[in-house]
Amino acid sequence: MNKKIENLNNPVYPIMIAIAVAHLINDTMQAVIPAMFPILKSDLGLTFTQIGLISFVLNMFASVLQPVVGFASDKKPMPYALPIGMASSFIGIAIIAFTSQYWIIIIAVLFIGFGSAIFHPEGSRVSFMAAGSKRGLAQSIYQVGGNSGQALAPLISAYIFAIFGQRGAAIVLVVAAIGILLLSKIATWYKKQLEQERIAKKKRVLVSNLPPLTKKQVGIALTLLFTIIFARSFYTTNITSFYVFYLMNHYGVSLQLGQILIFTFMAFGVVGTFFGGSLSDRIGRKNVILLSVVVPMPFCLALPYVPLWAAMLFLVIIGTLIMISFSVTVVYAQELVPTKIGTMAGLTTGFAFGMGAIGAMVIGVLMDHRGIDFTMMVVSLLPLLLLVAFFLPKDKPASTV
Repeated sequence: MNKKIENLNNPVYPIMIAIAVAHLINDTMQAVIPAMFPILKSDLGLTFTQIGLISFVLNMFASVLQPVVGFASDKKPMPYALPIGMASSFIGIAIIAFTSQYWIIIIAVLFIGFGSAIFHPEGSRVSFMAAGSKRGLAQSIYQVGGNSGQALAPLISAYIFAIFGQRGAAIVLVVAAIGILLLSKIATWYKKQLEQERIAKKKRVLVSNLPPLTKKQVGIALTLLFTIIFARSFYTTNITSFYVFYLMNHYGVSLQLGQILIFTFMAFGVVGTFFGGSLSDRIGRKNVILLSVVVPMPFCLALPYVPLWAAMLFLVIIGTLIMISFSVTVVYAQELVPTKIGTMAGLTTGFAFGMGAIGAMVIGVLMDHRGIDFTMMVVSLLPLLLLVAFFLPKDKPASTV
């Protein structure tokens, strides 16, 4: 029995990697939607506002449901919700691949948003259960999977939709089927771990690296953290969904080159995400968040005004550093409220999705009414809000706790 209890605290690297792969597949399906924007705009004659509404519905639906799922899973974990969620996304992709009607596209993204809402809180819980003492590393590995899936969007656009058109989305269904099988295996492990906890009468408990805080201090810290997530999500949504139009309009680049540059931004974001979690275990969560705020700030502000060669370099720098805190903010929120692992994962990730949804809608309307160049200049100022990170409570590195 004691051996079983000890095993609850050991990192389980195969599961860490497996849930990260599943996260990659889940977010690849979600990334199909922004990848289709140039095709939908040209083939269906959609406006930027309509494109923004598609993104809004997708991300807002996922945003609203995620904390609900997280709260429910804190009360009663749902291992087999994972493959069910991916099956919902499978249905959404199947619909969107074969429709030419705008309102059916909206229905399709509801299925995808529902699947994503189920996956993220439960996936984050699996990551926590497999982490042992490596919480930052585990969350980074998990998030690297998701960010890698999102980073595939411009490549999907450039090398699948540019060749096969909207029907190319059906190719993703093969990967989705693999994801359903993988999540079924993970769900079985998840269920066994819950049973082991029940038998051992010992649950995994998150030990916070933060000092004791009052409810008011926790509330203020969460407000600051959500402000950071808002500004980061709004800004990155602008880059991943709309900056390609700026590249084509302002610099005259082709769609393929533009999408490759967006992929570069997102790929280096994956690199930053991976190193951010393990770095936060060593130097503290707040220090990593500050690093992601201070260093990329001047590059964000200058991006709309530089020549193309500099824009390429700036995208690498911004992508790497602004995303270095992506997984760290989730862990930081969980340490602020350590008894609500699923709820805080759902709130932070869901809030990020929601802000991305609102950002897409606002940016789409702004681009239709004030033009692409003006919109990029306005959005470049948003990272200034990230400076509220200086007022977050200081935590201790995990290695010293």
